[in-house]
Amino acid sequence: MTVESTSASTASTHTYDAVLLVSFGGPEGPDDVMPFLENVLRGKNVPRERMLEVAEHYHHFGGVSPINEHCRDLLAAIRTELAEHSIDLPVYWGNRNWDPLLPDTIREMRDAGIKRALAFVTSSSSSYSSCRQYRENLEDAQKAVGDDAPEIDKIRVFYNHPDFIAASSDGVRAAFESIPEDRRAETKIAFTAHSIPGSMSDSSDYVQQLTETSRLVAASVGVSDDRWQLVYQSRSGPPHIPWLEPDICDHLRNLKAQDVRDVIVMPIGFLSDHMEVMFDLDEEARETCGEIGLNMVRAATVGIHPRFITMIRKLIEERIHGCGKEFSGNYGPNHDTCPLDCCPRPQRPPALSGAPPRPTH
Repeated sequence: MTVESTSASTASTHTYDAVLLVSFGGPEGPDDVMPFLENVLRGKNVPRERMLEVAEHYHHFGGVSPINEHCRDLLAAIRTELAEHSIDLPVYWGNRNWDPLLPDTIREMRDAGIKRALAFVTSSSSSYSSCRQYRENLEDAQKAVGDDAPEIDKIRVFYNHPDFIAASSDGVRAAFESIPEDRRAETKIAFTAHSIPGSMSDSSDYVQQLTETSRLVAASVGVSDDRWQLVYQSRSGPPHIPWLEPDICDHLRNLKAQDVRDVIVMPIGFLSDHMEVMFDLDEEARETCGEIGLNMVRAATVGIHPRFITMIRKLIEERIHGCGKEFSGNYGPNHDTCPLDCCPRPQRPPALSGAPPRPTH
């Protein structure tokens, strides 16, 4: 672990009177599914039949995404952690695409007299969709509320924070316990993250950051570089539009072709076991492994792991007290204030207009 010092002269002089948990949102019943997808895909030229296809992923699980329940658990854990460390800040919660929606939450904050808040976004790495778009969502919500909406500063991404690495590593260690002891030394790890278009990846540090997270976790559990790989899942869009590869299922087939017997699949790009993890990994990837005879053990996401909750509290303390910034590995702590040209919106080719993202959160 390394700590980058922050002197009193360079520390933020802002005072904060609230914390805002910001997430994607998800349906909580069958009747919510289509309105939720309409929110996600608003402004995109998406055929209704494609929307209905995505909706079936939710209906497969009763129309309920686990992400909102995870946010409730996370909200409670953050509130407890702050109280136990004498940080007297209320914690609010707002979503991009479903209740509680960001404009409603920010309006509630304004009515409670909140003037300035710190936003923790449930994404560990940088790209347009995982960072900048959330900042745009916050700005749009503030405009919807009006000139008296509270100011909101986003907390930095945390892909290399020591506590995030520790929490993720615990999930991988637990997964190894499910592998026969005499086969653990040959077990491979597939770290998965959401695939994004190449145009979005090229304008951000998404791959670099996820690769570093994977490397740090593998090193923490004593796995050499030749036994792990970063792969991708949940790709959408026409085949001729480049997205990040390899796909998790293609990678699993490749491992089997190399006579690998056991693989741990760790969704390193996801913080909770929400719909993409449940459908794309616990259903589709597991089905692939069953077909080819590869033993797959899925490692848990960080969820509300105590070290992850500790990390959130430390990130808040960085900003309210000007504390030193902790980080591990080859890169320093990410910036607090994003440059104007950071993770720009990718240019959408005309051919992509009929293909939506795969919003199975």
